Amino acid sequence: MKLLSMRAETEDRAGILIGEEVLNVARFLMIEEGSDESLDGRPVGQLRDALDLYHAGTEWLEGIESRIKNDERLAGESRKAGALVPLSSVRLNSPVLAPGKILAVGMNYAAHAAEQNKQPPSTPLVFTKCVTALIGPDDVIKLPRISDEIDYEAELAIVIGKQACSVSADRAYDYVAGYTIMNDVTARDLQRNEKQWTRAKGLDTFGPCGPWLVTKDEIADPHSLDIELLVNGSLRQSSNTNDLIFKIPQLIEFISGDLTLRPGDIISTGTPSGVGVYSNPPVFLKEGDRIEINIARIGTLKNSVKANAN
Repeated sequence: MKLLSMRAETEDRAGILIGEEVLNVARFLMIEEGSDESLDGRPVGQLRDALDLYHAGTEWLEGIESRIKNDERLAGESRKAGALVPLSSVRLNSPVLAPGKILAVGMNYAAHAAEQNKQPPSTPLVFTKCVTALIGPDDVIKLPRISDEIDYEAELAIVIGKQACSVSADRAYDYVAGYTIMNDVTARDLQRNEKQWTRAKGLDTFGPCGPWLVTKDEIADPHSLDIELLVNGSLRQSSNTNDLIFKIPQLIEFISGDLTLRPGDIISTGTPSGVGVYSNPPVFLKEGDRIEINIARIGTLKNSVKANAN
């Protein structure tokens, strides 16, 4: 299933992508039950993002999805009531609105290490991205005043589904809710000049994420997905997740060692070759650029670039 968060009027609401339409789950339940306490006694208005829906239970959600798909009368009533709307009319948020932490992995594609003329790392290179960097699809990446070398990084991201600490690789997938896309936007001059990457990777708007969470049952092998990034329609990155050096089970085992992962935490798994800083000559993002990241079986994350006027 594809679970998402959207901006419904002035509030955030959780939804399910059904074909080319989005089901506002809270509104649907209120239509069905005539009450705002339709989910385990909780106000359905508390269903705000993909993680809320995941915790409600995928079997329950699959039942709703099946009913909408197979009952045209119910689908029609849902459209009439504004519970089922075209995807094109919806403004999406990041699938998870408030992750406890965003962790990312550096130099985790073999070809990306090669383009830097470096040996692949012997252990995962893990760093944090500030949660205040998180933005959603079609949100604007703001060019900061403190850097002139802003780069893109297309990445497959994991969303943690339940608390994990010191998890072995053979049990890692038990703790995965699903997959999404992240753009690990990076200020290369800050990354080069500072001893750690907190500012370079964590400035405001440097974490575009989306468009939705694809539950893990939909992707049998996350290490066989085509991944590409385009800037203004020009292909910059093109690879497959089979080039990952450290696979998802290895990453979860390594990261969760005495470091507790909680539901909603995001792990961005690394970027392929083709980033701007290693192009010849180097190319960096500029105002007006439009970035599109496509990952097979997941979808497309789009963001534009604008100068920070604040």
